[in-house]
Amino acid sequence: MGQSPSTPVPSSPDLTRREIFNPTRFGYGDADFPDDSIGRDYTADIPDECLAGIFQFLGSGDRKRCSVVCRRWLRVEGENRRRLSLNAEAKLLDFVPSLFNRFDSVTKLALRCNRKSTSINDDALILISLRCKNLERLKLRGCREITEIGMIGLAKNCKSLKKLSCGSCMFGTKGVYAVIEHCKVLEELSVKRLRGVDDDDAVSVHMDLGASSSLKSICLKELVNGHSFAPLIIGSKKLQTLKLIRCVGDWDATLAMVGKMNSGLVEIHLEKVQVSDVGLDGVSKCSKLETLHLVKTPECSDFGLSEVAERCRMLRKLHIDGWRTNRIGDDGLISVAKHCSNLQELVLIAMYPTSLSLSAIASGCQGLERFALCGIGTVSDADIECIAAKCMALKKLCIKACPVTNVGIAAFASGCPNLVKLKVRKCRKVTGEVVEWLNERRNSLVFNFDYSEVEALDGSGSDGGAQESTIAFPVLDTHVALVDDAPSSSSNNNNNRLSMFRTKFGFLAGRNFVPCAFRRWANIDNPSDSSFS
Repeated sequence: MGQSPSTPVPSSPDLTRREIFNPTRFGYGDADFPDDSIGRDYTADIPDECLAGIFQFLGSGDRKRCSVVCRRWLRVEGENRRRLSLNAEAKLLDFVPSLFNRFDSVTKLALRCNRKSTSINDDALILISLRCKNLERLKLRGCREITEIGMIGLAKNCKSLKKLSCGSCMFGTKGVYAVIEHCKVLEELSVKRLRGVDDDDAVSVHMDLGASSSLKSICLKELVNGHSFAPLIIGSKKLQTLKLIRCVGDWDATLAMVGKMNSGLVEIHLEKVQVSDVGLDGVSKCSKLETLHLVKTPECSDFGLSEVAERCRMLRKLHIDGWRTNRIGDDGLISVAKHCSNLQELVLIAMYPTSLSLSAIASGCQGLERFALCGIGTVSDADIECIAAKCMALKKLCIKACPVTNVGIAAFASGCPNLVKLKVRKCRKVTGEVVEWLNERRNSLVFNFDYSEVEALDGSGSDGGAQESTIAFPVLDTHVALVDDAPSSSSNNNNNRLSMFRTKFGFLAGRNFVPCAFRRWANIDNPSDSSFS
């Protein structure tokens, strides 16, 4: 150990770069490599259109590296770049002319600014809009120096805008309405944490704009003055997707009017908003509804859910986070099982359903493909066995923080013949023995199981909220979340136990030892963040 070898290792010959790349050294003659080919740029024969098509398959970093190869590649890459993301600090104004001289075909633009920096102002935004006449998608994040004046200038110059997403900006609803007024083809609007506040007179001027809107999707998140957009929601005749997430105020009247004026909605997300059965009655009039998320809406009950189930027979995806209020239970779920035979995806979080409703779901929803039970303290092994026996179309199942045992999980050795992924997390009575036993009998099943003994999670207390791409199911999140809900008297012991767990098994999470069967399902407290892979 630590000693040199007893016999000398023969040293490799000292070859120069010319000798290494000399064709004759490997037996190739001059006929294979003509003299005129040395130093020739073979890419010069590739048309600009083909070269641009190749660049489209590269990531942002590779495209940047390709742009410095030669002047031609720099020109082709710039002329054919459609998507651009910029650091929207104030100093960007000086670089706008040269920057958009090179990237003159941008249709998708993202402007982001750190909260500690000063963002671009109205002049910079208007100058950018003059350089990007064909802009179709715009995302503004943290641009606090932009006012209604800048948004009006943008709207007048970029009339082809189809998607606008703004968050943490200081302009008010007047700026958003200006875009709606001038951009007649706008289809998607996402507004998050809009800081500006308009007076009622300024908003009332734009009350009737929604009637002529082409909007198909509206997402309002964390707004104090969200009701300023109520006329837009009600008047958008082509609206298909509506998301209201943590917006202040009572939304029953708005949803009731939506049901009367716009029954073509196919997707509705309601999270942490003041909505009761009155609002759900309005939702139930949207007969084409396919996706419904009810997340932490404590005033909604079985009656409202039953109204939706009876009238929305095309419902395919249903997510419910009961928030431990026990207002939605067996009656509502039995109505869903009875009337929603087309249901394909069901997520139940922090609720108290019994065998009556769970067996009705398993029997009535024969097309159910994705099913999740999270923090359901009333589910038993018999319920899991019923699901395994009756859900023939089930492909993905998640059981999280439920009092089931190995007996219930073992039912999937023969049940659910189409099951491809089974995820079991934070179920203390399920051990690793059933994993090995199940793998031996059904090796084609992907079984994701964690060995933690963390207490069952509560379905409340999260501010994670829903994402703009929600149940469309994007980014894979596979980290192991450890939560301590034990009483304060034993908090020290539990903290020590969790610390030891992190120390011993933290590296496993880094290696994706327990990958999620459902994407973005990192925490039961974030039901809207969860998704199926």
